[in-house]
Amino acid sequence: MKCGERREAIVSAAVRLFAEKGFRGATTRELATAVGVTEPVLYQHFRTKRELYDAIVESKAREGNASLEAALGPHIQGRDDWLFFTRLAELILERHERDPEFVRLLLFSALERHELAELFYERQVMALYDMVIRYVKRRMREGAFRRMDARVAARAYLGMISHHALVQVLFGERILKTGRKPLIAAMVGTFLE
Repeated sequence: MKCGERREAIVSAAVRLFAEKGFRGATTRELATAVGVTEPVLYQHFRTKRELYDAIVESKAREGNASLEAALGPHIQGRDDWLFFTRLAELILERHERDPEFVRLLLFSALERHELAELFYERQVMALYDMVIRYVKRRMREGAFRRMDARVAARAYLGMISHHALVQVLFGERILKTGRKPLIAAMVGTFLE
């Protein structure tokens, strides 16, 4: 394997292992075995387990921010609230469905109070909140939304969508037996009303 490919393989295997065992529970020996390399080879790419974890968070944050920009960039300055909030919901649900291991890894990190969970929160989650807060504030200034605390509005909307996505990852669907489109339409409608 080329150096870049091996590094990607290590990161990919580490996501799976950290999602299964958490940062504290996964050993460098297990990481090396999962990738099919020796520990010295692992250390050639990442000097410490923390450095590897940091690479995962950086990679996922970049991926998330790129997805966010691609999906919402064209709509952030628009006035089609239905479209903006629908695309945002689709993005969140797709991310959770596409990468449930990363969701589990973040949960482990938060529960272990790992400092890198905070790093991800600041780089990814806060960026998302800031975007929604700015959108809501702008639409309030334009008279489209009633006056409210934009932070609470952002938390309400993102909480509604994220909670559903998290329940899906952890437990599967038991309450809402509906497709994604009708679900998103109901949640966007509830929020906008």
